[in-house]
Amino acid sequence: MYAIIADGGRQYKVEEGQTLDIDLRDAEAGSEITFDRVLAVSNDSGFRFGQPTVSGATVTASVVGPVKGEKVNPSRFHRRKNVRRRTGHRQHYLRVTIGKIAG
Repeated sequence: MYAIIADGGRQYKVEEGQTLDIDLRDAEAGSEITFDRVLAVSNDSGFRFGQPTVSGATVTASVVGPVKGEKVNPSRFHRRKNVRRRTGHRQHYLRVTIGKIAG
């Protein structure tokens, strides 16, 4: 059983027990998050598509905690121009574990 959810402008294919990194938001570790924008659900009875969402379908997830993403080091270099720029960025995410897919 799996579902396709939309959150933060992205779509995720999720299964029960899966760990997922989503956009950072205010949530305590151990709390529950409910995703109600479910685009499709696959279960024993078949596959249901939403138009745009499946009515009555929800996905609940428990919050593990905030995590940091991979370090990205973009650099800019122009030869013979004395242009050397190196900046770093590390995105913050919220790690959740998918609990129950209802619908």
